[in-house]
Amino acid sequence: MGHFGLSLLLSTRTCYLHRRVFTCSHPFYQSTIPVHSCQHSRRVSTDLCQHIQDLSGPEQRLVNKLYEGLIGGQRASLAESITLVETQHPRKKELAQVLLQKVLAFRAEQERCNGGKPVAFRVGLSGPPGAGKSSFIEVVGKMLTGRGHKVSVLAVDPSSCTTGGSLMGDKTRMTELSRDLNAFIRPSPTSGTLGGVTRTTNEAIVLCEGAGYDIVLVETVGVGQSEFAVADMVDMFVLLIPPAGGDELQGIKRGIIERADLVVVTKSDGDLVVPARRIQAEYTSALKLLRRQSKSWNPKVVRASSHTDEGISEVWAKVELYRDFMLASGELQGRRRAQQKVWMWSLIQDNLLCHFQNHPSVRDALPHLEERVTKGAISPGLAADLLLQSFSSSSS
Repeated sequence: MGHFGLSLLLSTRTCYLHRRVFTCSHPFYQSTIPVHSCQHSRRVSTDLCQHIQDLSGPEQRLVNKLYEGLIGGQRASLAESITLVETQHPRKKELAQVLLQKVLAFRAEQERCNGGKPVAFRVGLSGPPGAGKSSFIEVVGKMLTGRGHKVSVLAVDPSSCTTGGSLMGDKTRMTELSRDLNAFIRPSPTSGTLGGVTRTTNEAIVLCEGAGYDIVLVETVGVGQSEFAVADMVDMFVLLIPPAGGDELQGIKRGIIERADLVVVTKSDGDLVVPARRIQAEYTSALKLLRRQSKSWNPKVVRASSHTDEGISEVWAKVELYRDFMLASGELQGRRRAQQKVWMWSLIQDNLLCHFQNHPSVRDALPHLEERVTKGAISPGLAADLLLQSFSSSSS
């Protein structure tokens, strides 16, 4: 990223917000807030103004069009904005950052007018293949839109390491929810990203919230230690477990259980009710042995069936209870602040690795050292030290 992009990230003051009324119609925050009545100033920071002036006419019109459409709740603008933040084109990435700064400022103003409380709730969902994540999300999503919520689903699909293509299966499985005008489903390929969460998923969440979606569901690929990625970008992490997968406590890694705020035993209907109850009891006992990660909340284990809808309302009641406890204690806001720092360092690591790999000295020495490592002539550790020495000596 050039001077434009780097200096843009240093801009922390509020941007100009388009004047409009923000209506919280959902039960989480029932209020009608005239944004223009807030006393906070809405001027673009000097730095951001300069960056916007640096844009060409067509670029400024594109950013403004996307921003106005986004905060106006236009689904097409939201989809196009997410595509922009997912791009790998250097200049378009800078345009995406300008758009994100404007949306972040708009969302910050909404939160200030809402007493400092978030205007949207983020839920991450994960589980082993076959746990019924997509079916569960569709049933929950339809229930929430029926209650007046606007729901966005960021479904991260596995992609090919060879071609980069993605199955994009989740949107085809959520047929009813995808036709709901109060729901927005965005499949996104992992593109080899660890944990099944793309580096732009966090930014897509911000865009969905700016577009007025008060519930953001993030579905991720598989289960494992790498699923810590989604837990570091949501307010609540839900683990979905099937009732007939064998030795469940052995099959699921301890690390991901420790991060779960709620465990849902799915497919609890018919012949699977008995094993579902057994798994519920096992997990309830196991969670008592783990260290609590919140002072305000003890993780719960519940059963639900997407087929019969049994337990779905109870699951969401637990989600609302969690939200209330975390908001009252201030832990939810603190968690979000900590997550922003985590993702900043994660992106720094990604960019540093890319910069390291593309450095001329490293690029010249890499083929020879890789060959020696594969032949066993030198250890991988020594090769890494030599590459780092080449990088640091030529960079100084």
